[in-house]
Amino acid sequence: MSVLSLEENTSLRPPDAEPRLRKVWQELEEGLLSVSAHASPKYFYDAVGSVLFEAICELPEYYPTRTEAEIFTRHLSEMAHVIGTGATLIDMGAGNCAKAARLFPQLHPEQYVPIDISVDHLHESVTRLQQRFPHIEMTALGMDFSTQWHLPDEVRSEKRLFFYPGSSIGNFDQEHALGFLRQLRAACEGDGDGNADGGILIGVDLIKDSALLDAAYDDALGVTAAFNLNMLRHINRVLGSDFDVRQWQHLAFFNTKLARIEMHLQARSDLTVHWPGAERRFAKGERIHTENSYKYTVPRFLHLLEQAGFGRTRYWSDPSNWFAVIYAQAI
Repeated sequence: MSVLSLEENTSLRPPDAEPRLRKVWQELEEGLLSVSAHASPKYFYDAVGSVLFEAICELPEYYPTRTEAEIFTRHLSEMAHVIGTGATLIDMGAGNCAKAARLFPQLHPEQYVPIDISVDHLHESVTRLQQRFPHIEMTALGMDFSTQWHLPDEVRSEKRLFFYPGSSIGNFDQEHALGFLRQLRAACEGDGDGNADGGILIGVDLIKDSALLDAAYDDALGVTAAFNLNMLRHINRVLGSDFDVRQWQHLAFFNTKLARIEMHLQARSDLTVHWPGAERRFAKGERIHTENSYKYTVPRFLHLLEQAGFGRTRYWSDPSNWFAVIYAQAI
């Protein structure tokens, strides 16, 4: 098992540091200084945020994790028959790697490549997993795949299967979702010879009653609120800002018109946040937009896959049609 840190853990750096860190700094600063302040959901996932998300997945209100798990339990044998064995299993946003590990006994991957922005959390997870499956080659990548990315030579080019569970594709608007899927399609070619033998196995959250959606992102215990608020602590470390978490509150709701859950952080009072070289004043009730989670119909998402260069699709759903797992081949 190896862990390649293609993106170091973000931590406070001056804005004149190396180019990648300047880019991170500038991205955060531009978002916070926008007329409608916003920050990328990738900043949820420091070490604390990764653990909090695991806790969210255990909540009774958070149906996506258990519904997706039930689909895999019921249909994994059929999925394995359709997909075949011996893949290079590339786990996008791997977290604790538990979802991918459930596939191993049926898919028998030749190589497992978990990718996550939280490098320390990823290292711990893969170390434990390697002990359980010592016969599988594992190459972990600490990487931010929300922008342009490439896979290093250590990743096998043969039969790449991109695994993107948990409805994370919903964090992208349609334009960026299509761009991301096209990147995956291009990476299916591996060595770039135009002979794509890869595919994608992806979880997609479906449109349903708004009360179910609202509860899933604003649970009674307040774990999702803690997850959202923890982003401010992460931003403080990256940007050198002085956000006071106590001055903010979690806000989440389903935007019916845009078919998406929105998460925001809302100022409890008038306040000013400072960081080196800049500041931002927030009025009481003003928000920082931290996440969107778009919901789909199956036909709409299959059309998106087709536009990205995938075809020969198969999908599996739960009895209530709350969630779908879709397999598509690069064509």
